[in-house]
Amino acid sequence: MPFQRYCFILLAVILLIAGTASANDNTYNYIKAKDLETRLKAKTPTNIVDIQVEDEFGQQHIPGAIPTHAYPVKSDTDRAKLDAAIAQINTNTDPVVIVCPRGAGGAKRTYDYLQEQSVPAERLLILENGQGGWSSSELTESQ
Repeated sequence: MPFQRYCFILLAVILLIAGTASANDNTYNYIKAKDLETRLKAKTPTNIVDIQVEDEFGQQHIPGAIPTHAYPVKSDTDRAKLDAAIAQINTNTDPVVIVCPRGAGGAKRTYDYLQEQSVPAERLLILENGQGGWSSSELTESQ
């Protein structure tokens, strides 16, 4: 009997851990650089929220991007930098492409924050590989 109780407890712990892991595993929508380039060339309405720090944004960014300089989006101060962009993207229902240096942690934190601020996940996209993966020179600006 003790062995069966041990197995039951072990199974319950495994299921609890698995359930917690899947509950915290957010799924993110991505867009390839080529697909974003196609949208921009076709002049398809798209909100571009750029979180690069000011120096990186000045060196290279996508035309029409909303500069927030919110990277790495880990503090309340960083998240507050996104609030003006949220006000702007809430004036329409167009897709929102999040651009960060590499399309990883900062972009995911931005995605999560925008969702917390009632921007629907269906509108949110992360640029795969971020600004570092953007190769369209004709659709790149600098300051």
